Amino acid sequence: MNTKFIFVTGGVASSLGKGIIAASLAKLLQARGLRVTIQKFDPYINIDPGTLNPYEHGECYVTEDGAETDLDLGHYERFLGVHTSKANNVTTGKIYYTVITKEREGAYLGRTVQIVPHITDEIKRRMLLLGKTGEYDVIITEVGGTVGDMESQPFIEAIRQLQWELPEEDCMCIHLTLVPYLSAAKELKTKPTQHSVQMLQQGGVQPDVIVCRTEHPLSPELRRKVALFCNVKPGHVIQSIDAWSIYQVPLNMHEEHLDELVVRHLQIDNFTQPDLKEWNKFLERLKNPKHVVDIALVGKYVELQDAYKSILESFVHAGAVNECKVNVHTIQSETIHDDNVAELLSGMDGILVAPGFGERGLEGKVVAIRYAREKGVPFFGICLGMQMCVVEIARDVLGYKDAASTEVDAKTTHPVIDLMEDQKSTTIKGGTMRLGAFECALQKDSLIYKIYGKERIFERHRHRYEFNSEYLEEFEKVGLKATGRNPQTGLVEVMELQGHPFVIGVQFHPEYKSTPEHPQPIFSAFIKAAIKYGNK
Repeated sequence: MNTKFIFVTGGVASSLGKGIIAASLAKLLQARGLRVTIQKFDPYINIDPGTLNPYEHGECYVTEDGAETDLDLGHYERFLGVHTSKANNVTTGKIYYTVITKEREGAYLGRTVQIVPHITDEIKRRMLLLGKTGEYDVIITEVGGTVGDMESQPFIEAIRQLQWELPEEDCMCIHLTLVPYLSAAKELKTKPTQHSVQMLQQGGVQPDVIVCRTEHPLSPELRRKVALFCNVKPGHVIQSIDAWSIYQVPLNMHEEHLDELVVRHLQIDNFTQPDLKEWNKFLERLKNPKHVVDIALVGKYVELQDAYKSILESFVHAGAVNECKVNVHTIQSETIHDDNVAELLSGMDGILVAPGFGERGLEGKVVAIRYAREKGVPFFGICLGMQMCVVEIARDVLGYKDAASTEVDAKTTHPVIDLMEDQKSTTIKGGTMRLGAFECALQKDSLIYKIYGKERIFERHRHRYEFNSEYLEEFEKVGLKATGRNPQTGLVEVMELQGHPFVIGVQFHPEYKSTPEHPQPIFSAFIKAAIKYGNK
């Protein structure tokens, strides 16, 4: 069987859920026994989102091989349970950088370099690249932005050309649009969808399936109307209605026969029903919790939910495996101080201090960590959260009042967190951090070893600063122990506080590898500790 290519585009408005639709379809095809991957093409000119503020584009997701990517790749990995890579996220910046580099090298032999064919050819090459590995039966490509955006036009043109170049049974286009409900008129309106499809058709691309994002069910008459005026077959207009959880969407899409439409169009000889037993078990536990806990997520980007997307989803997975509803309370670390910390955190069963960069909100994180340590509240620190745990204990237990990370105080006399040695000569910001999965060896007599149940783990990183091992002996004397270290470099990866029910800080980002069917072990243990604390 030839590799099949599915393109997912969107219109009317952003944030309709192209990534969730793509991931849901991929899950259904995977559950039918097909080898599936998803890739995201983003129209912005940044090479990757690594240097973007989370308020600009949500969290920066990191793959196993160290790519800083769009957050939708997190959805892909969570739904499919397989790793993505650098090849799965392509931006306009990467496309232009490649073409301009080739032009400087003389690859075009003096020809004028243009959007068509040079940019579009490079887009097509990248779109087909994963198909040449022989590892996948189906490759789903999500195109960011909305049809009609100036930035998206080269991607639409590339899809048009591929629809013409590839055999009809090897290529299809799914277009996601909005069917809004006007409360004053008390009816759903299809005109935005018609205009969106017309705009796509003006670019030469004909959708094979239209997915309508809606808050209310679509009647058969309305579906026929959309099919007629958008020139798709009857039955190829399906609804994506608001779901109680994003993890319900694959089941909704299966009820709408989306996977069946796809395998028929692509002439895939696979009409077995998808095996979703484990997925349904997860949803059942998620829907019927036996416990409830309240968790404080302390960070400085809390105004945007997508800034901590992987952490929030990890709580969903950890809650389900513990049959527990996790109420996450996001708290702006800039607002926390000694006078209000008890008021803000007294009702919490656990406190997670989030990762981040820079000085803003750091002191609030330190205050929250001190509260968790003194009150016996389960605490979990990720990356910068671990580093601030070190700073808090250095100041309040070891008595080093000016202890700090050199990231924010280069003149501190107690640099308990310092720039990694191999980062000191780095001047370029993009893609130069310690990125991707690295090995970590765990101490056998530690809480972290008990959590993972094995001596060696691989977790993903995204940082420039590390624990200053010159202070390790002093910290271990007061009970803050390094229980996980990189076996090659000795870099401290895990720290935990003895004599406290649950204080764990990790330099890596465990949230990147949590999935519904394989919840991240530290998150699961943290929620278990929170349930125990709440029961007291």
